[in-house]
Amino acid sequence: MFSRNTLSALAAAAALLGAAAVHAEPVNYVTDPDHTFATFQIDHFGASVIRARFDKVQGTVQLDRAAQTGKVDVTLEIGSVNVGVPSFEKHLQSAEILDAARHPTARFVGERFTFEGDQVKSVAGSLTIKGKTQPVTFTARQFRCYDSPILKREVCGGDFEATIDRTAFGVDYAIDMGFTRKVRIVAQIEAARQP
Repeated sequence: MFSRNTLSALAAAAALLGAAAVHAEPVNYVTDPDHTFATFQIDHFGASVIRARFDKVQGTVQLDRAAQTGKVDVTLEIGSVNVGVPSFEKHLQSAEILDAARHPTARFVGERFTFEGDQVKSVAGSLTIKGKTQPVTFTARQFRCYDSPILKREVCGGDFEATIDRTAFGVDYAIDMGFTRKVRIVAQIEAARQP
């Protein structure tokens, strides 16, 4: 039989543990370069779809799944754009399109996370391309945290997508020829938990 004082102490301890769980410290992650890329897709006059990938993407992620908050800061190198055709890649990097010489990186900073249970469903923040910053929300097509048997630590990641109006970032090439403004971005991100 527990005394009233013992029961009160147990209740207080349980309340403290519950409060600690709700206010858990955010966990820091660093992107895994072998599983982190950004791609874009743009319609080519309704005949085909141009697809390209940025091979060099790096960043940090902070997650507090108990509080359902987070932050992501990801930078990609414009010069790492890969379409498999060197002349086309050079054109994409030129001042006429992405202007890699003057703006060598693009960056997304997201600080408004939406969760469903313990799963991230979207991340809203600011995307900067060619020195112009606009609000963008990336929606998760899938998201999961798992214990990596290779890295021997927890990894969280997913596929996130957004559609932007490229002219809002000063990417106006061929608009006058009827080329679409809309560009679909898909970000494949996996990030490893830090000690």
